[in-house]
Amino acid sequence: MTQLANRVDESASAPTKPATRASGPFCGLIDAVLVHEPVIENFPGAVNADVAQAIWVWVTRDLCSDIFAPEKLSNGTLMAADVEAAMPEILGRMKAGLAQSQADAEGAGRLSAQLGREDARQHLATVMLALRNRALLGKAQAFGKATNTISDETALGTAMQAMPLQDPALAALVFQAAMGQVGQPTKLILAAIKVSGAATEVSVRRAGLGPLIDACVSHAQNQLRFFQAIGPFADVDLICRALERFHKLVRALTGYLEFSRGSQATAVLSSITKHVSDRIEPRLKEVVTDLNQAMRRRENADRLDTDKLLAAVGGIYLLATVRDCRDSLALNTVYEQAWHQSGQALEIHIQRNMDLFKANPDDANTIARLDAVIQMAQVRFSPEYAETLKRARQAAERRN
Repeated sequence: MTQLANRVDESASAPTKPATRASGPFCGLIDAVLVHEPVIENFPGAVNADVAQAIWVWVTRDLCSDIFAPEKLSNGTLMAADVEAAMPEILGRMKAGLAQSQADAEGAGRLSAQLGREDARQHLATVMLALRNRALLGKAQAFGKATNTISDETALGTAMQAMPLQDPALAALVFQAAMGQVGQPTKLILAAIKVSGAATEVSVRRAGLGPLIDACVSHAQNQLRFFQAIGPFADVDLICRALERFHKLVRALTGYLEFSRGSQATAVLSSITKHVSDRIEPRLKEVVTDLNQAMRRRENADRLDTDKLLAAVGGIYLLATVRDCRDSLALNTVYEQAWHQSGQALEIHIQRNMDLFKANPDDANTIARLDAVIQMAQVRFSPEYAETLKRARQAAERRN
């Protein structure tokens, strides 16, 4: 057994956490393959979470109302173990419901009405396949996690070839589940290239590893939800992590694979890159304005604008993340301008607040602004420069 297989087995057999209250479609049993709006393109191994929820409502309300106690559903106390225990019956009833809908147009229309959305009926077979193979999805996640500590491309390639590649629908689910745990998708793409013998999308798909490419694109698309609200009060840490994840997934593909003209993958990548860039661009344009407003002193009664201060710090962190991820974005002009101007503005505010601190080291507003510009200097310039500023502040304190 390979080193990778050993690690996967160890991870899969690790003690599980005590049963907890579960929520969401099927109490979390297929969360590994769920994706969230906005969904620009559907992929075989990914299930829209809203669609899964619609199917779950149909199951509990119309198919299995005699299995699940209404009070457990209403108060959220239904456990994943409860769903597991009833799974054979659930799948049997879902299969019968699907068969009825396929018998004639009237049955199809009735099922669509029960589900509340047309696309839910189209994804029903995929959801059922995921439910039947829920244990395999768990093993796929363990495999994805194990890849983070393995550098042997041959071992990775062998493990991927052991996936159910002969069943494209199941392989798509397995790679979708695995990719959610993969920290370095480039390693899997390089292993796939080694297996296929050529660094092209066509050759990788010919080797049966197309689901790996689709999973990378699907997970990149799944980061879009984090850029929906990207104003000054958005969770900057969350946005930056999503941007870094997006960059890793996109660069794993575009940095190592050659795509043919007309490739669906490149079309989707182009669309989601534009979507992310369009969301981030307005925020980058506000970085310098937020910085200047946060540092502005009031003439008569000075007041610290903590909201603007937080927005300024967050903007600099976002700008630094864009710098690291700009090869996967369409923001070069806006980024270059914001990067240059923020550096100039920050230098001015550092000098101004340091002078004010030397003149009045007990002023709370000056201290807060100086702390903020030093924090931003660490991100925008370097940790060494920030340390130099801290020493200069300490020296000013001693002189006073």
